Amino acid sequence: MAMVLLASLVAVLLPAIGAGLQIQCYQCEEAAHDCSLPDYVVNCTVNVQDTCQQEVLVTPDGVHYRKSCASSGACLISSSGYQQFCTGRLHSVCISCCSQPLCNGPRRRRSQPPASCGPAPRLWRPAPFCRLLPLLLLLMLGEGLV
Repeated sequence: MAMVLLASLVAVLLPAIGAGLQIQCYQCEEAAHDCSLPDYVVNCTVNVQDTCQQEVLVTPDGVHYRKSCASSGACLISSSGYQQFCTGRLHSVCISCCSQPLCNGPRRRRSQPPASCGPAPRLWRPAPFCRLLPLLLLLMLGEGLV
């Protein structure tokens, strides 16, 4: 049963990962502006970094951004671990992951809000598959894979 669930979960997540393709992301450290400009575009490492990551930090100085390439697993774990700190208020830390080229750039307007795992703050909305990460970890623990 657990293996069937794990296989189903992998089938859902695998198309979002992409096999053997190089992704481009915006990259900057502690920028006091949304560094979504051509000067900040980098090529991520093929077969290692398959996701773009964005951190939005709210400090007394204002909003700061960190953007980078990441592996999908590491980014998902980081983003799920910081959900409780993503409030949109002072000392808020929001981490998001995406797997499309330059997807950690400027936010596009949507006609309807994306799926989320709880109340969504103004600065960030969790990835739609954030409910699946705890299930995946439980399945992996149950199978002795972790």
